[in-house]
Formats: sequence, C-alpha cells, structure tokens
Amino acid sequence: MAEVIISIAGYIALGALALSFIRMIIGPTTADRAVALDTMTIISISLIAFIASRSMKIIYLDVATVYALISFLGVIAVARYIERGI
Repeated sequence: MAEVIISIAGYIALGALALSFIRMIIGPTTADRAVALDTMTIISISLIAFIASRSMKIIYLDVATVYALISFLGVIAVARYIERGI
C-alpha cells in the first residue's frame, strides 16, 4: 500500500513540475517566471530525494543538497536583478 502511495506522490510531483514549467513559459512578469523556476527546482529536489529513496543510493541526496544550494544562489541573483538590475 505504501508503494502505491509513494508512486502516486511521484506522479503528482511530475504533474506539478509540468504546471510550473507552463507558468514559467507564459508568466506575464519576470517575477512570475522567477517564482515558477524556483518552484521547479524545489520539485526537482524532491524528485531527486524520491529517486534516492527508491534506488537506496545515498549519493543522490548529496546531489540534491548541492542542487538546492545552487538554486538558492540563483534565486538570490534573480531577485537582486529584479529589484534594481545588475
């Protein structure tokens, strides 16, 4: 039963990733696109953690951690750009 629920959660995350991608494409403002991109990275990190739990390989958690740090720096850079330009 738990396997089914985990699989459904993975498919929901993939659907959310697709919806965020659509929002990033059609977002009317730069801020909307930045938030959609941040949402996509958060969902991607959760999917990497999901893959790590399914494959029982801990190296994927290191990849998720590094990806989260790079994503955080990217969001800071975009926010700074939106606020007053580079």
